[in-house]
Amino acid sequence: MIKKVLIAEDHESANISVRKTLEDLGISQFMYTYYCDDAFLQIQKSFEENHPFELLITDLSFEDDGRPQKIADGIELIKAVRNLLPKIKILVFSSESKMAIIDNLFKELEINAYVRKARRDVEELKNALLAIEKNKNYISKSLRQSINQKNTFEFGNYDISIINLLAQGIPQKNIPQVLEAKQIKPSGLSSIEKRLNFIKETLGFSKNEQLVAFCKDIGVI
Repeated sequence: MIKKVLIAEDHESANISVRKTLEDLGISQFMYTYYCDDAFLQIQKSFEENHPFELLITDLSFEDDGRPQKIADGIELIKAVRNLLPKIKILVFSSESKMAIIDNLFKELEINAYVRKARRDVEELKNALLAIEKNKNYISKSLRQSINQKNTFEFGNYDISIINLLAQGIPQKNIPQVLEAKQIKPSGLSSIEKRLNFIKETLGFSKNEQLVAFCKDIGVI
């Protein structure tokens, strides 16, 4: 059972909710902070005293209230903590729903769980903590549905042609000429923009770069 937990959350209501969830699961040894700098200092101190935290629960965004901070957000906090304690468990509790960002948290920063602040998030927190206890990764049910949607999205030949050109570094505004030369239709810029926007919206991306990276990851291009 995880015994020592640090909570980094600047919204008091969410902070209380997380603490109550830990108590319900019998985890009574925890500390909480409202700032990323304070969170890192507590983790550093516990490491130096040879009683390190086993789990960090953190939000991603922290409001600027005028207090100077070296570590401004949850992602930077996770990076700093990972460098100090590579094996610490990390649970992100955030309202962020963009799958590109969440994918990166699991792949690059190796977080153990992601719970989205939404309906039934207390139940999701409990499930995430129980999964972490079993050395399993966890992601909120609503986000798992988004992942399934991504995995089942069918890219047509037209989609692949456009995304391949983007991957080659060709600016979106220049793609119409390339499509015309290859006799691929529709080749108008408006049609290309509409199709790319539809794919990105469906998959939860905001940038072409994210779409290209995703397509490379799953072998579409």
